[in-house]
Amino acid sequence: MIRKFENIESVDSHGLYNEITKYQETLIEEATANGSLAEPGADNEYTREIGRVGVMLADYESIHHTFKHVKFKSPLVVSIENEMKKRQLKQRQTADLLDVKESTFSQIMTGKRSVSMRMAKRLYKELHIDPKLILEYS
Repeated sequence: MIRKFENIESVDSHGLYNEITKYQETLIEEATANGSLAEPGADNEYTREIGRVGVMLADYESIHHTFKHVKFKSPLVVSIENEMKKRQLKQRQTADLLDVKESTFSQIMTGKRSVSMRMAKRLYKELHIDPKLILEYS
């Protein structure tokens, strides 16, 4: 293993960040190829070096990179969407089927409005949505 960036304690530029990232990727490839990463929790020259540069990269990222929060759809919304797709229903048609305004249904689907008991009953009756899902994610 050829060690690089031994005299560097922190990443202070985007160019250096890119160089160290490539170096880390090379280390991971080498370590994978020679079996140095085969054991969980392995402690060897590769794992120590990958960890050392990883800390520098993580410190730089925490200061200079902003990550958007990942949003996940509720399993209830996914279930409703799947049923709509299966029946080839558009949002307006689904709202009509559930006897609600399209805007109300849209707010439910985007998580801006919670599911009322009345809506929960209709989701079960009209779309056959699992009642456990409705209760858990309403």
